[in-house]
Amino acid sequence: MTGIFQMIMKKKELIPIVGLMLCAATGATSTAIYFLLTKSDVIIDKRNNPTPWENIDPTKPQKLRTISQEWRPLEELEMLKIQVSE
Repeated sequence: MTGIFQMIMKKKELIPIVGLMLCAATGATSTAIYFLLTKSDVIIDKRNNPTPWENIDPTKPQKLRTISQEWRPLEELEMLKIQVSE
């Protein structure tokens, strides 16, 4: 580890590259952890909830960025649910 710091101190032009690489690695790691903990289509525990996609709240946006999402039930799907339940 100290070898890397010594190399960076000898070659000062590597400092921006190392900084950008650290920012990219931090961003990728934090995004992965965010999706693992908050998104319902990622399964971590298959024993307690094997089908998490069935419990999705349709009013809550599921994308990282949602622009003017409007949800309304589909009539055909509602009719199909009624027919299956009977």
